[in-house]
Amino acid sequence: MKKVVQLVAQRAGITESQAETAVRTVASFLKDRLPPGIAGQVDKYLEDDAEGDNVGKKSDDGLGGLGNKISGAFGPK
Repeated sequence: MKKVVQLVAQRAGITESQAETAVRTVASFLKDRLPPGIAGQVDKYLEDDAEGDNVGKKSDDGLGGLGNKISGAFGPK
């Protein structure tokens, strides 16, 4: 989640603490509204971010591009 938080902080011009709150809020919102099988992938995507640079990857993320669309919602790279 670290890279997503940093990206949001940078693009929104807010602190990383504020960005983390925003990312957690959006993730919770998505998980509450997505089908259970897909909702679990939100956490997996954010966990994978901590292990490698998944933010902004253009390759298939295993979710039909959903992860790329979510990260793209924070603006162009």
